[in-house]
Amino acid sequence: MIPTATLERLLDRFHAVEAELASGTAGEGFVKLSREHAELAPVVAAAEDYRSTEKQLAEVEALIADPASGSDMRALAEEERAELKPRLVEQERDLKIRLLPKDAADSSSAIVEIRAGTGGDEAALFAADLLEMYQRYCQLQGWKTEVMNRTESDLGGIKDATLEVNGTGVYAKLKFESGVHRVQRVPVTEASGRIHTSAATVAVLPEAEDVDIQINDKDLRIDVYRAQGAGGQHVNKTESAVRITHLPTGIAVAQQTEKSQHKNKAHAMKLLKAKLYTMERERLDKERAGARRSMVGSGDRSERIRTYNFPQGRVTDHRINLTLYKLDRIISGDDLGEIVDALVTHDQAERLAELEAGN
Repeated sequence: MIPTATLERLLDRFHAVEAELASGTAGEGFVKLSREHAELAPVVAAAEDYRSTEKQLAEVEALIADPASGSDMRALAEEERAELKPRLVEQERDLKIRLLPKDAADSSSAIVEIRAGTGGDEAALFAADLLEMYQRYCQLQGWKTEVMNRTESDLGGIKDATLEVNGTGVYAKLKFESGVHRVQRVPVTEASGRIHTSAATVAVLPEAEDVDIQINDKDLRIDVYRAQGAGGQHVNKTESAVRITHLPTGIAVAQQTEKSQHKNKAHAMKLLKAKLYTMERERLDKERAGARRSMVGSGDRSERIRTYNFPQGRVTDHRINLTLYKLDRIISGDDLGEIVDALVTHDQAERLAELEAGN
């Protein structure tokens, strides 16, 4: 059973947020309060459904226990109890999952970094496949994407790319994509038809808001240079590419996709904030695997979270032992949601089990 005090605190907070929004005094905190209201509303609805079913069940139990109840009335009450009990169990589990402590960044937009790892040209081609997969998946979710940076390889793959994804709850879903992705297939450059194994790394960073991280101008070194294309040749004659180094931490980010130095600088600052925000989150919570190094490892084939096996047409996520024989639809992004949703559900189940074990 869920403690009554827990539900009362939830309802009290929801009504307090509603009252503050209605009063018009929220001011600068209006956006945050609106977001909190949107997050609390479905939880409150689930809590009210649970309490309603709980009340109905208590009334039915009382009717069955009442000696004055006739046999027909008791029989009807027992039928109703048989329906209410499993409904209450299901509602209780759903509500417990909704009440699980949330990552503060779950509602945030995200920045997805993709880098070719072990495997040379084939790894770069696979990294390009992953970028297209995420773009399609995000499109299906109704999220807005923008490629902030993309360094192409000679054969049309990508050495690295940075994708900004804007929307509500982006990080909550995409954070499980962080790690090493491994591909097994015959490269286009392989004449003998041998299967090669290559890898690419993915790091998903929550996008920091201005209120989350502050950066002093004196802590930055900004360098500008000419943007370069595949093979190192300069692609324009002006110094539009920007590299920003955060001196206290040594973190450096570079952007060169846009022809405008101003736009490249804006993208670089956004990426830098995301990296610093992630670093701060890790410092405050060592148990949370939010730091980039812990997410992506070294890019070696052995440190993988998921394998895309083209000869067998299967995708296996090794963390939850899930194998789906629909590689084409997953790598296209159309059915990536099946894996993402399974990972979210698995995480919820694990956290719920830990919570119940601790009680």
